[in-house]
Amino acid sequence: MHNISYSNLQSFTKQVFLNMGCSNEHAQTASEVLLSADLRGVDSHGVARLKGYIRLWQSERVNPKPNIKIVHETPSTAVIDGDAGLGLVVAPFAMQVAMEKAEKVGTGWVSVKNSNHYGIAGYHSMLALEKDMIGWSMTNASPLVSPTFSKDRLLGTNPISIAIPTKEQPPFVADFATTTAANGKLEVLKRKGQNAPFGWVQDADGKPTQNVDALKEGGSMLPLGGDREHASHKGYILGSIVDIFSAVLSGANYGPWAPPFVSFLPLREDPVGEGLGHFLGAMRVDAFRPADDFKNHMDNWIETFRNSKTTHESDKVLIPGDPEREMTSERMTNGIPLLDAVIEDLTAVGEELNIAFKEYLKK
Repeated sequence: MHNISYSNLQSFTKQVFLNMGCSNEHAQTASEVLLSADLRGVDSHGVARLKGYIRLWQSERVNPKPNIKIVHETPSTAVIDGDAGLGLVVAPFAMQVAMEKAEKVGTGWVSVKNSNHYGIAGYHSMLALEKDMIGWSMTNASPLVSPTFSKDRLLGTNPISIAIPTKEQPPFVADFATTTAANGKLEVLKRKGQNAPFGWVQDADGKPTQNVDALKEGGSMLPLGGDREHASHKGYILGSIVDIFSAVLSGANYGPWAPPFVSFLPLREDPVGEGLGHFLGAMRVDAFRPADDFKNHMDNWIETFRNSKTTHESDKVLIPGDPEREMTSERMTNGIPLLDAVIEDLTAVGEELNIAFKEYLKK
């Protein structure tokens, strides 16, 4: 384990994207989106995935110089073609379009096709907070998840994030996968040599397992809840909603046709759409009630929940976004911890692109 400052890690990551052929603006955005995951403690979606983006680019599944454009729109909606660009760049573009529409007509909703993995959902929803808007962010993902009662891999981890502005209290930021755990967390456990908890994955026969390599051996991830007795049907429904809003609505690949994040798995020869899909939304608070009134009541809502009686004296009631906010503060001060396996990956990535990662560790 080694701690590296945010600024050094961001500089290295930006240089990687530049060496891929991204513009300075896109490299800056992509590095910020990716590193936001590490800052917020979502290590499974940060620089640990950088190698995956490189492999997608090398296999010509990522276009480093995309022509991102609106292909259909109304005053409050749009469909965006990401031109096979990095989702880390395409999604912020789409959220900007959603916010511009919300400024004009109260709300803006954008569905995206022909994109790639977009990092953590929370980064994109939180962009709306700066404009006193409620932000929405969803994406479909590699088909690794089986619906309740199935052993076929038909859905992705399909996250949902909603960010809500406040006045004095920190904003309410929900950001969660519709599975019991994100795929990246299996990778983190594997690097640590640990087993997966029951309820995360099942084997190829649909039986519960703790094997972190279950996916490589034909198994699948499980919807939020883990099994029917713990309401996995609700996680399945949530994941389905994300898939439909992100892909069926936009013209992206949905369900089992969604392209895999790993480059060594082939794309299906019978696509039903283009690339991965996202769904972004922005709602202007004052389209519903005066913004200050709403934010005052959001503060009151948060304070009420935060001060509620706990089941144990050592517990405290958390508001969505609390753990990530505290982690961001800690890591901006003390640096971002990287596992040895991640350092090895970043070093190898650097060597491929003529960037000395060890120099960034020294600074």
